[in-house]
Amino acid sequence: MATPTATCTAFEGVRRIASGSLKDVAIAVKRSHDRAGGEPILVFDDATSRPVEFDLRGSVDDVLARLAGADTDRKADAGADAGEHAADAAVSPVETTRGRGRPKLGVIAREVTLLPRHWEWLNGQPGGASVAMRKLVDAARAAGSDRERVRHAQEVTYRFMTAIAGNLPDYEEATRALYANDRARFERMTDGWPADLRAHARKLAAAAF
Repeated sequence: MATPTATCTAFEGVRRIASGSLKDVAIAVKRSHDRAGGEPILVFDDATSRPVEFDLRGSVDDVLARLAGADTDRKADAGADAGEHAADAAVSPVETTRGRGRPKLGVIAREVTLLPRHWEWLNGQPGGASVAMRKLVDAARAAGSDRERVRHAQEVTYRFMTAIAGNLPDYEEATRALYANDRARFERMTDGWPADLRAHARKLAAAAF
């Protein structure tokens, strides 16, 4: 059964045979599977590099019918979950209070305890302490988002490389370069890989650099 995903990529051995929607990839995988003497086929979710499996019994139409049925079931489950969350929100409203004269900007006033030197620095910033603190929080959130993006790209690339490229030359050195954020070395270590595998690994790793 295929896992829920937007797009995926299929490899027969080291050769990419399809990339795109589940339906398009399933058709290509079914046709390759039915050919005699083909190499093992692996399909990867483009967002996570987790394996995607298709039930290839019967004809192409049979495969697509099962795929459509699985997608319908998944959407129904998602709709039910959304309905439950909406119901919970309806019976558990969040109450907020607003002080007299406070602008309707979604601003929430809470006590913050800092040392005198912190208040002195904040009060000396353009816009005062409140503006400075909001900017600091936004900057920290952005930095955290960047770290999460890098970490996710590393995990997705490593998962793909481990599944299909673990026996290729310089695999371990390429992995080290990936986690060291060393694009130049990563590309050198993957230069000798089959073209389709190399291209896909570099595409996945781009966000890590």
